[in-house]
Amino acid sequence: ARAGGTHRGLAVGDPASLTRGLNGPQAEAVTHAGTPLLILAGAGSGKTRVLTHRIAHLLATGRARPGEILAITFTNKAAAEMRERVASLIGPAAERMWVSTFHSACVRILRREHDALGLRSTFSIYDAADSQRLITLVVRELGIDSKRFTPKTFAHRVSDLKNELVTPAAFAEHAVTFNPLERHLVEVYRTYQARLAAANALDFDDLIMRTVQLLQTKPAIAEMYRRRFRHVLVDEYQDTNHAQYVLVRELIGGPGTSGASSPLAQGELTVVGDSDQSIYAFRGATIRNIEEFEQDYPSARTILLQQNYRSTQNILDAANAVISHNSGRRKKELFTDSGAGAPVVGYVADSEHDEARWISQEIDRLADDEGVRPRDVAVFYRTNAQSRALEEAFLRSGQPYKVVGGTRFYDRREVKDAIAYLRAVDNPDDDVSVRRVLNVPKRGLGDKAEAALAEHAARHGVSFGQAVADAAGAPRPAASGGEAGDLDAPGTEPPAVEGLATRARTQVTRFHELLTGLRHQLAAGDGVADLLDSALDASGYLAELRASDDPQDASRIENLAELHAVATDFQAANPDGTLADFLERVSLVADADQLPPAADLADDEAREAAEQGQVTLMTVHTAKGLEFPVVFVTGMEDGTFPHARSLAEDSELAEERRLAYVALTRARRRLYVTRAAVRSAWGAAQAMPESRFLSEIPTEVMEWKRLASSMDALRGGGTGWGASWD
Repeated sequence: ARAGGTHRGLAVGDPASLTRGLNGPQAEAVTHAGTPLLILAGAGSGKTRVLTHRIAHLLATGRARPGEILAITFTNKAAAEMRERVASLIGPAAERMWVSTFHSACVRILRREHDALGLRSTFSIYDAADSQRLITLVVRELGIDSKRFTPKTFAHRVSDLKNELVTPAAFAEHAVTFNPLERHLVEVYRTYQARLAAANALDFDDLIMRTVQLLQTKPAIAEMYRRRFRHVLVDEYQDTNHAQYVLVRELIGGPGTSGASSPLAQGELTVVGDSDQSIYAFRGATIRNIEEFEQDYPSARTILLQQNYRSTQNILDAANAVISHNSGRRKKELFTDSGAGAPVVGYVADSEHDEARWISQEIDRLADDEGVRPRDVAVFYRTNAQSRALEEAFLRSGQPYKVVGGTRFYDRREVKDAIAYLRAVDNPDDDVSVRRVLNVPKRGLGDKAEAALAEHAARHGVSFGQAVADAAGAPRPAASGGEAGDLDAPGTEPPAVEGLATRARTQVTRFHELLTGLRHQLAAGDGVADLLDSALDASGYLAELRASDDPQDASRIENLAELHAVATDFQAANPDGTLADFLERVSLVADADQLPPAADLADDEAREAAEQGQVTLMTVHTAKGLEFPVVFVTGMEDGTFPHARSLAEDSELAEERRLAYVALTRARRRLYVTRAAVRSAWGAAQAMPESRFLSEIPTEVMEWKRLASSMDALRGGGTGWGASWD
């Protein structure tokens, strides 16, 4: 760290300046030294500020150099924000830190250490859609009934196994083979991994699993990274799964890890999170990682951040009361200095349509009476299906709104097609990408031609891309030739591809020539944007879209133009960046760490809604990490929120309660909770009891605009909480 000097008004060499304006626990978390640190940060308690100031304090006190710091976040946006905040405190030195997502950090390690795992450095990265596409091919080849055992089911199970660090061999050893699904899964998992290896590709789960394997099987490499990263800081630790937990353990070293030889090879660990906001069990996150941190690291210190800087006390009292009913949690009571604020408003509607209509009217009233703008308002629901009634009500009233969580940019068909062309150019063995664009746009290569090429590849033990080259009559690289895909290696005659009609063979040859031409452009030094141009033009992809009268195709052209802008920006920012670098960047952004459409997407779309002056509609899962002046939490009925699936299991009900806590603590000034007495499902009206979470909110912080439904009134009810149903 520099001794002295300033950056944006802060004395970098003055550690005391980094604790000014912090409350007591925040300052303790920033300055702690010597042992593992768990920062239990309640909602709105300033955890990002604490984490960034802690990093700056490590540098200002000389306890760490920038290159010795690894800060891990869950989203690219969070990583960028953290890097920017630290840079505002310490200046350009922040650029030498590793601030990245789990997956980005693992890619950097795997690219550097690829030889140790028998990988080529140019490996492709398959996102969730690519993985499922490959598994679909595997299921078909193995002759498994895909209607009874869907590729999607296999994809989820394989992902779960990798998140638990279970290899195909280990699973085969312990699988319950009389269970038909598990018996098929043994073969699917084994074949899928073999196909990934043949394609020189890793899926997103592999990035972490293979890095863990590297650190566990190569002690010298593990020690090198432990000596390098003297300080490892992990944000949102409650969202880590088992593989991420083990990765952190291996990077830190110490007792219980492979090859931990001395205290000098042990880093200092800081984790930040909130067990009350652990809501991602469905994607493998395990709350035990944060709840049992002190058992994993007996010398750890725990600091609670309980002062909230976001919400009013009435909102916090409601949230505190709900979460307090979860057993086994560490007691934490959020408080604020900003006063009690407005009461929490409740409303009992007759139906979901009545609920939506009242919310729309109340938003209008807030605008007229209190100057609340649509951009200040968010409406949350437990499941996406609940948005329909809200959208209908908003359309009728003319209320501007935006539903957050549509199809992500990199999930759109045309964008994935374009990227598949670039991947096929970069990695000829990438079967998924080559097969994706074989007949895109249509060039007369249907299922029969694809099956003939796949059969040739299987018979001769080559990739699908090599089968395409064989069908085109291209000489194969000599055995002594260099890296796969070497354009100028001496060649031998390829074996004939059987089962291809003459017309199909002609089209395969043209497809091969297209890819070869693009590879020559790449070898000649053409940039990513130029390659993308050539791929879209030479393939006829863009021409087909331009010739279409379908308005959706006009939108697809706009999306491809946006992808071209991304490629152009990449070239400008990375003059020496390769196509592989660009594809890696896109893969890591596209999958967004396999979160639901939340995090990066939700933040971007919520900001867009605010700029456009629209009410934001989203699921509660999507809302995590965001905040709004006015929040409506809808569908507060048992069976809706908490979800019906959670009512039979205590652990699932506890997660639903944490989800409710997340929903309530998104509100800054005003909080509304609403429910419908009757809700329609599958065409039938169903009476819905009040959510148990509603009954847990203290009556003294509530103001009920309507306490009973029309049905309650007819029955003589409405005098107490909820209603009794036949």
